[in-house]
Amino acid sequence: MPQDLSKLDGVATIAAFKSGAVTPAAYAEGVIERSAQHSQLNAIQSFAAIALGPDILEAIDATPEGALAGLPVLAKDNINTNTYPTSGGTKSLLHHTPKTNADVVNRIKGAGGFIAAKASMHELAFGITSNNAVTGAVRNPVDPDMIAGGSSGGTAVAVASGIFPIGLGTDTGGSCRIPAALCGVVGFRPTTGRYDSDGVLPISHTRDTVGTIARSVRDVALMDNVLSGKSADKGTVDLSQVTFGVPKGRFFDDLEPAVANAIETQLSVLSKAGAKLVDVSFEPIWAHNDAFGFPVVLYEVMRDLPAYLAKHVPDTSFEDLIAGIGSPDVAGAFASQMGDDAMPQVAYDAAMNEHRPAMRKIYAQVFEDHGLDAIVFPTTPLTARPIGQDETVDLNGAQVPTFPTYIRNTDLGSNIGAPGISLPCPVTSGLPVGVEFDALPGQDRALLALAMAVEKAMAQ
Repeated sequence: MPQDLSKLDGVATIAAFKSGAVTPAAYAEGVIERSAQHSQLNAIQSFAAIALGPDILEAIDATPEGALAGLPVLAKDNINTNTYPTSGGTKSLLHHTPKTNADVVNRIKGAGGFIAAKASMHELAFGITSNNAVTGAVRNPVDPDMIAGGSSGGTAVAVASGIFPIGLGTDTGGSCRIPAALCGVVGFRPTTGRYDSDGVLPISHTRDTVGTIARSVRDVALMDNVLSGKSADKGTVDLSQVTFGVPKGRFFDDLEPAVANAIETQLSVLSKAGAKLVDVSFEPIWAHNDAFGFPVVLYEVMRDLPAYLAKHVPDTSFEDLIAGIGSPDVAGAFASQMGDDAMPQVAYDAAMNEHRPAMRKIYAQVFEDHGLDAIVFPTTPLTARPIGQDETVDLNGAQVPTFPTYIRNTDLGSNIGAPGISLPCPVTSGLPVGVEFDALPGQDRALLALAMAVEKAMAQ
C-alpha cells in the first residue's frame, strides 16, 4: 500500500486500485479520515461516505473495469445528488435532497466512480471568496486566515489539502480557475456546453458550466473523457512547435509583485522549452466584454433559478429562497434585480446579439493573425486575501473592488465560452499563484494536451 494516499492524483490512485495495492473501500475510509483531519478548513458541506454501509463499500471494490474504478469524487454543493442534500450553500435548501442526480453525477457513476461528498461553496455560487454567512467561510489550506477563492472554494481546498484527488466545481466567471489558482491546484473550465448542465443549480445558462479541479492535468483529462463522453487523445505536444499569445494589456495590468514574478518565471520556462511567445492585444474586445458579463448574469439568474426550483424543489418558492440568503454580497446582488432596477431586456438582447458575436470574432481573429495555440496570462492579478474582505481588497496600496478584480482575467473566456485551464506556478514560499491557458472554443482536448506539456516543463 502507498505510504501517503493523500499525495496521489486520481490516475495514480486508480492504478493502485487495479494493481491491488489498495482497495477502493480502504481508500474511501481514508478520505473520511482526511476530511476529519482537515475539518477546520470547512471544505466539506456534507459527506455521503459516512453513511456508506459495508455492503456499499464492498460493492465499490467490484467496479475495476470502469474508467474511475471505484474512485471517490467530490462535487460542489450546487450539483444535484439524490443520496444527500444539494443546498447551493443557502438556508432554504440546506435540507433539500433532489429526487434525481445531475447528468454529470450519473456519468461518474457509469464510469465506476461515486460522489462521496459535497463541497462547501460561495452562497448560490454568486461570488469568488467562498465566505458564506450561512455555512461558514471556506479556508485556504496554505493560510487558513485567507480566502480559498470561489465560488468552488470547497472543492479546491479539498483537493489541495489531500482529502480528495479530484472534484467537480462550476464555473460562470472563473469559479473553477480562481480557487484552483489561490489554493495551488489545477482548475479547468471546458468549452461551454461540452458537459451536460442538467441538474445543476444555475446562475446563467449562457455562462455556466461544470468544471474539474484536480492535482494534475491528466486527472482533468480523465474527467473530461468521463463527463464529455469523448475520448479522443491529441497525443504528446512538443512545446517547440507551440505559439502562445501573451496579452500584456489588461491581463497583466497592476499585478501583485508575487504574481508578476511567478508569471514571468513561467514565461521564461516556456521560452526555454522552445515555445514561441508573441505579444498580442485584444483591445477592441473590452467594451463588448464589459457590456456582456453582468447584463447576462443578472438577467438570466432571475429566470434560470426559478425554473430550477420549479423543476427540482417545487416546495420552495423563489421568494423564500431570496429571503433566506445570508451572505450580504449575495443578498445585495439579488436585491438589485427586484422591481424597476432589474436588468432590462434590451441590455440582455444587445449582449447576446451584438456583443457576444463581436467578442468571438475578435478573439478568433487574434488567434488566426498570430497562429496561436493558446494565450497565457495570470489567472488572478493577486493572491488570496484575508477572509472578510468581501467588498474591497488591497492591491498594490489601493483598495479595489473584490469581485471584479479577481475575475478580471478569467471573465473573457467565460463570456465567449472558451476552454481555460489554470496551473499552479511552482512557488517556494508565500501564497499560491496560478497561470492560465485559454484556447479557442471547442479545442478542449488540444488545450489539455498542451497543458500536460506545460505542466511537465514547469516541473523540471
